Amino acid sequence: MLYQLHEFQRAMLSPLTAWAQAASKSFANPSSPFSLMPGATRMAAAYELLYRLGKDYEKPEFNIHQIVKDGHNIPIVEQTIVEKPFCRLLRFKRYSDDAEAVTQLKDEPVVLVCAPLSGHHSTLLRDTVRTLLQDHKVYITDWIDARMVPVEVGPFHLHDYVEYIQEFIRHIGARNLHVVSVCQPTVPVLAAISLMASRGEDTPLTMTMMGGPIDARRSPTSVNSLATQHSLAWFENNVIHTVPANYPGEGRQVYPGFLQHTGFVAMNPERHAQSHWDFYQSLLRGDEDDADAHRRFYDEYNAVLDMAAEYYLETIRIVFQEFRLAEGTWDVNGERVRPQDITRTALMTIEGELDDISGSGQTHVAHELCTGIPQDQRRSLTAEKCGHYGIFSGRRWRTIIYPQLRDFIREHAPEPKNGAAKDRTDAPAATTLAAVPAGKPQVETAKAAVAKRARAKTATAAAKRATGVRAKAVRTRKAA
Repeated sequence: MLYQLHEFQRAMLSPLTAWAQAASKSFANPSSPFSLMPGATRMAAAYELLYRLGKDYEKPEFNIHQIVKDGHNIPIVEQTIVEKPFCRLLRFKRYSDDAEAVTQLKDEPVVLVCAPLSGHHSTLLRDTVRTLLQDHKVYITDWIDARMVPVEVGPFHLHDYVEYIQEFIRHIGARNLHVVSVCQPTVPVLAAISLMASRGEDTPLTMTMMGGPIDARRSPTSVNSLATQHSLAWFENNVIHTVPANYPGEGRQVYPGFLQHTGFVAMNPERHAQSHWDFYQSLLRGDEDDADAHRRFYDEYNAVLDMAAEYYLETIRIVFQEFRLAEGTWDVNGERVRPQDITRTALMTIEGELDDISGSGQTHVAHELCTGIPQDQRRSLTAEKCGHYGIFSGRRWRTIIYPQLRDFIREHAPEPKNGAAKDRTDAPAATTLAAVPAGKPQVETAKAAVAKRARAKTATAAAKRATGVRAKAVRTRKAA
């Protein structure tokens, strides 16, 4: 019934929001006579705020059409590589007419970004993808709104999520792949790679866990407390609803996105209220940069999706109530999830100091579970003065966290086929990052990376010599 009431409210608000949008444009457009009225600026700002508070927010596009790399404009084409009932595997294909640029692009590491299935669309990681494209071939999981999936397709369980990740890893090729999971998928991604390792399959070169609830008992947040303070039956009776008739998934049981959005806002209501007031003030001042920043953020933040009820309830029970991954008691289709079986995949964990969704230590605990990974194949970083969204989006992500992640991936990437040098400078000093237990190996690994880059530069210089000189050098070495 609640879902039907929500749809009724949307229908009732639709004429009001359309009118507010038209009124805002009328008072703001210099060619409109309404813009000459006293207080026109205030009226335009007020009507736009009303419009944005009441409008529907559809799934945004990634809108990543090109990047600039080493002075070259690199066009980007978004491609669907694999399509499953509840998820698409997308690739952001980079193109160039410059032969040197093409050679460099071909040798760059391959990264699979595992986007969260926790209420928002994968476009929430737009900044993550755009930044990674500077130095990597990038794929991402694009989860489908459950209300758009017909009931006839069948259910979607947490173990299906794990199997999706495994299928995507196999499709791309684990031997040359680096997996980056952001927030919620840290748990199923770690499970997927653990199961592959237990079976003796190839596993990715690296896995990076960012701000996820691998052990939600560590420094519990309000999100964690909500799960432990209520029974599973409470969640089933209070937040699970049926998709109404005007969607393809009519009749499917879901956890509605609008309820998840309400929960997001309820965590920081004062901050959101202040943000909308600041937006209004920006419009009055004519500060379009600030106003556009507000629009971009809330166009993404307010766009939410429904999750299949069975997946949501299993996540609550397994991850947030029974802590099965951390306890070592999680079975997926009869197979025990054993992170200790991972031996050939390097591990990096990233947390935000001010993360109010995944508390301190919840992600770094992966190092305690993955006991089979050598110490020199680990890195743990805590970003100072950084909240949950800041670890994968925004200035701190781009200038502090990403350089560390990029270097970690490069340290564990196979040598380029063409011997191209890794000429990137070292990441910023760790003064802006608090190292967590694996600090010493992190420094040693960084030194090794510098030495590797130096050797690569020497190889590049040698490769440019004439064929005759190289042949002579070979004969000389053989004679010696």
